[in-house]
Amino acid sequence: MSAVSGTEHSMVETRHQTRLLTLLRDEGPMSRVELGERLELPRARVGAEVARLAEVGLVEAAGPSASRGGRRSTLVRLSGELRVLAVDVGATSVGVAVTDASCEVLAHAVEDCDVRQGPHPVLRRVAALADKVREEAPGRLVAAGIGLPGPVSFAEGMAVAPPIMPGWDRFNVRDHLGGLWGCPVAVDNDVNAMALGERHAGVARSTDDLMFVKIGTGIGCGIVLGGKVYRGVAGTAGDIGHIRLDDFGPTCACGEVGCLEAYFGGAALARDGLALARSGRSAHLAEVAADGGAVTARDVGRAAAAGDFGAVNLIRDGGRRLGQVIASLVCFINPGMVVIGGGVAQLGHQLLAEVRSAVYRRSLPLATGNLPIVLSELGETAGVIGAAWSATDRAFTLSS
Repeated sequence: MSAVSGTEHSMVETRHQTRLLTLLRDEGPMSRVELGERLELPRARVGAEVARLAEVGLVEAAGPSASRGGRRSTLVRLSGELRVLAVDVGATSVGVAVTDASCEVLAHAVEDCDVRQGPHPVLRRVAALADKVREEAPGRLVAAGIGLPGPVSFAEGMAVAPPIMPGWDRFNVRDHLGGLWGCPVAVDNDVNAMALGERHAGVARSTDDLMFVKIGTGIGCGIVLGGKVYRGVAGTAGDIGHIRLDDFGPTCACGEVGCLEAYFGGAALARDGLALARSGRSAHLAEVAADGGAVTARDVGRAAAAGDFGAVNLIRDGGRRLGQVIASLVCFINPGMVVIGGGVAQLGHQLLAEVRSAVYRRSLPLATGNLPIVLSELGETAGVIGAAWSATDRAFTLSS
């Protein structure tokens, strides 16, 4: 019997089954006695719920548990045949992974892809990559999750007026992929997915209150409070790239002026790097522009790493502006950790030093006295791990 029928059905029938599956995902195999203690359920009820989940192939026996005196009980775990598809769509690339039901990545592939092509071409690429990784890690598909680089209505499963995603406005990604793959699909903002990935598998593991700041083509912030992503009423919480810093600043992709993203996103770094090259203030970037006619944020990073004065100043100025915004959020949210990731975060410790300096200088000592501000260690896998986590949450909570 399939665990999923259609796009919105699950064989998870009770709240207790949802809690049981989530506990096994989060903490690994457990005995029925341990499950009963953690779920505060009598042994008979736990046995019945486990039997029902085993009947539909969601859990299985995993050998004997450690002895607690008396007869050793059998461990219960999520079925090793269960598979989750996790998709991370960026502005210039797309990544697809297959994970097990505990969100461990089993196969992963990334390709360059321009999100401005629109939903149909991009999702065709996603489907092709999904076929590829599923061949590497075959199994029973029970859920899928996807992160998109723009404002997302989590409840509706679609992007809403995304500034850098022409053609995606209110395209129902959840129904499209659900119809393709025949399983529940969770659609979220890519930064929220990355925040979840860091919370469950990265440097912020087990940190219940954190901020994840992604610096890529755009800038966004995933906010985790009490172990759960805070999305706000409409799903736009954390859209810090469009906080205005200057009424007379450069034009942003959103149509406004002076946004943080217009000063320090990947596109802004490329723009300012090209200006440095053309003005002769950066010999390193002038050579890059002469060879290819274009300068990227990565080129700026390489120039800064080589000691190019103009490129170093670009990173310092951008890091200072970013730190000012993060400092305000630290004062407001008081997180336990700030994690910085995304492509531009590969600028590394020069960027991190500027951000830390601004945050520690501008925030209250009580908020920053024990506040780590660190670079992501997961890199490209943060988004797919978080997407898998959202996907399993959705699959485990759907009721038939």
